[in-house]
Amino acid sequence: MTNTTDGNPGIFLCNNTGLGSGGMQLFRAVFLSVFLLVFLLGLAGNVLLVAVLLRRRRGLRVTEVYLLHLGLADLLLLLTFPFILVEPAGGWVFGDFLCRVVGVVHRLNFLCGCLLLACIGFDRYLAIVHAVRSLQGLRPRAVHLCCSAVWLLCLGLSVPDFAFFSVEESPTSSGVYSCNLYAHGSHGSNWKLVNRCLTHVLGFFLPLAIMSYCYSAVVITLSHSQRSLDKQGAIRLALLITAVFCLCWLPYNLVLLLDTLHDMNALSLDTCKSRDQMRQALMVTESLGYTHCCLNPLLYAFLGVRFRQDLCRLLASWGCPARACLSPQRDLARKVSISEAGPTTSSTLI
Repeated sequence: MTNTTDGNPGIFLCNNTGLGSGGMQLFRAVFLSVFLLVFLLGLAGNVLLVAVLLRRRRGLRVTEVYLLHLGLADLLLLLTFPFILVEPAGGWVFGDFLCRVVGVVHRLNFLCGCLLLACIGFDRYLAIVHAVRSLQGLRPRAVHLCCSAVWLLCLGLSVPDFAFFSVEESPTSSGVYSCNLYAHGSHGSNWKLVNRCLTHVLGFFLPLAIMSYCYSAVVITLSHSQRSLDKQGAIRLALLITAVFCLCWLPYNLVLLLDTLHDMNALSLDTCKSRDQMRQALMVTESLGYTHCCLNPLLYAFLGVRFRQDLCRLLASWGCPARACLSPQRDLARKVSISEAGPTTSSTLI
């Protein structure tokens, strides 16, 4: 159950000779290995992120509330990966109900994670560019409400997947079943097209536009500040956050757009080889996009000195040595801290 197999039964009508070749088997093995690595690293990073923030949940700052919701969204998204890993190996074996549930959970948390990244950028824009400090004591509660609204919006956009996902024999492999938007015929195909549009707009272009504008304004504001030593790291981090999001998800959105044009008969893929290449491109670019789940904890939390100190205490409480966290580089981390709120310091981004 993944967008890489997201198509109607008429897309791939080849005899699958290419898919059974040694080259394709090697490609699948490499793809699954990369996907497994993304799953393990992302799971470890987001579990630590959520554990640290929940440990002091009553004293969370505004941005840390966003980080908690982002970590939960990434974590729930990652929990759908085992199903995605199993399906290419032997088809969907988990039944129709789990197909629908996994489809909804995957979609919900993908959209939610992307929109929360935009919310974080907008929050830092207000805090640094406009120095919004009013009602500071009430803001964490307002942020929870804002995040709840994002969750509800994404849930409303994802629930239709429960009706349209179903398990049917794969059009590319005889005797192998796949989980996809097969139900309700043409209505399922129409919802698939809507899903693609939501992926492009809410899952990439809208968050990218908001992050680009907000972090550009942050960079300009910091460039005119007098904290020359601190602002350089903060500016680099603002540019890095935007660039990483773009580099991770732009290739997938471009390939997905080409695949959508093929589904709409606006682009012709006349040979089985070209169709296999499109499937491979979708698999590769999608796995690249999901590496963002691994990078989110690093970019948004682990570089913050306060978060690192809390992480050390958490690891120490688990019996792990914490000396590595207290390295001499902690002063550098303080300069580019991204989890400490407050518009008065130029090094604070999120």
